[in-house]
Amino acid sequence: MEPTVTNSTAYAVEMKNIVKKFGDFVANDHINLAVKKGEVHAILGENGAGKSTLMNVLYGLYKPTEGEIYIDGQKVVMDGPNTAISLGIGMVHQHFMLVQPFTVTENIILGMEPVKGLTVDLKTARKKVMEISERYNMQIDPDAKIEDISVGMQQRVEILKVLYRGADILILDEPTASLTPQEIGELIEIIGNLTKDGKSVILITHKLKEITSCADKCTIIRAGKYIGTVDVKDVDENELAAKMVGRDVTFRVEKKEMEPGAVVLDVKDLHGKDYRDVEILNGFNIQVRAGEIVGIAGVDGNGQTELVEILTGLRKATGGSVTINGQDAYNVTPRRAFDLGITSIPADRQKHGLVLDFSIAENLVLQNFEKAPFSKKGILDKNAMKEHALELIEKFDIRPRGSAERAAGTLSGGNQQKVIIAREVTNNSDLLIAVNPTRGLDVGAIEFVHKYLVEQRNKGKAVLLVSFELDEVMSLSDRIEVIFEGQITGSVLGKDANEEELGFMMAGGAHHE
Repeated sequence: MEPTVTNSTAYAVEMKNIVKKFGDFVANDHINLAVKKGEVHAILGENGAGKSTLMNVLYGLYKPTEGEIYIDGQKVVMDGPNTAISLGIGMVHQHFMLVQPFTVTENIILGMEPVKGLTVDLKTARKKVMEISERYNMQIDPDAKIEDISVGMQQRVEILKVLYRGADILILDEPTASLTPQEIGELIEIIGNLTKDGKSVILITHKLKEITSCADKCTIIRAGKYIGTVDVKDVDENELAAKMVGRDVTFRVEKKEMEPGAVVLDVKDLHGKDYRDVEILNGFNIQVRAGEIVGIAGVDGNGQTELVEILTGLRKATGGSVTINGQDAYNVTPRRAFDLGITSIPADRQKHGLVLDFSIAENLVLQNFEKAPFSKKGILDKNAMKEHALELIEKFDIRPRGSAERAAGTLSGGNQQKVIIAREVTNNSDLLIAVNPTRGLDVGAIEFVHKYLVEQRNKGKAVLLVSFELDEVMSLSDRIEVIFEGQITGSVLGKDANEEELGFMMAGGAHHE
């Protein structure tokens, strides 16, 4: 079912029969897209389905192999992002492109600074930035440095940056991947304000809840092919999921009742500082036992990051105690933490999870390359590494298949995540720390990751889950601990948890028995 494509100026964007090849690989295979003025049009697809590629073609970052693009009814040739910007197209990428030491205003006007004589007219620029932010109800501090503001605030800066350049068509690539539930609500409001003002918003996502809450139309892409365009009001999340992955997807986590065993992780009265040298953990306590998943629920910035870095040896605590199976694990090195039985799925897969230039095979043995069978008398056995990799690629459905020698950096985000999960659960450690383990993954891959986390628990491992996805914390955790301002402020059993009460506790409210 193809969208009706005409040269009508009712469409802000039309892409006809877009083909994009990289060598022999076809990333986009005759895809059509028609976006009306003033609508929110979602593009839904699994990791690696070709969503970002299609938008990179629209934004001029890639030249299409075949196909045509029309903006406001006029056929155009995208020679690069400058052409796209001049045609009123702005793109907010999944990984933000901001200069950390610069202020909010300096980032927004970068490359388009108003000048007075020979100097940048910051006063005029700041005034214009504030006018735009007030028009769309996007609260920002124009003088704050990027390195000091939250992820949600950084995203507003990215949106303001494209509006400052006069964008009428905004492409948002996975805009909620690292936002808290509150920030997601605020973003949906901002999108509503933009479309009320006649802007068109293209939303690349695989979060079904967001599509049903803010999109008018949804185009589905599967394995680079166009599946169809639907009116969002006519479909539910299950139908969208099935169209996206080509099969029915279960949203329920199957978990048998289990009696937890001995205490594996014991953290008492832990104190620690953040990057600004401000105390962020102040008397933090938690226990995780064998055979249980303990979820930490909290708004980003309440000490979760610092806790994980302390437990994995990346940051030093300033007080308290940490034991693993009764052994001292306080302020140990990353290697010692691993040897004591701690493995982790880190929050930033590219910075802390993978060596992007290394092959998949090499990434899968990062902590074990000195051991047999991967190493003999100090010499790496490439064949053993490759065999190990091919086995895990098959078992964990890492795509493309048979890609042991490919650099990890060439994989889509979801497949990079699968490489990390394959490695960490194969390490078979006593404690697995999973930080936002399904960030940026599609429903098929989420189902897969959840299955492996529950499998670890069923094998008698201790799992500490730190996630900003409340649904995920609620469906996976046997016990949920709420963190607020560096302390655990409440504890509920996973089966008794509800979103309202958790949200209230995450904002500092008391737990009511």
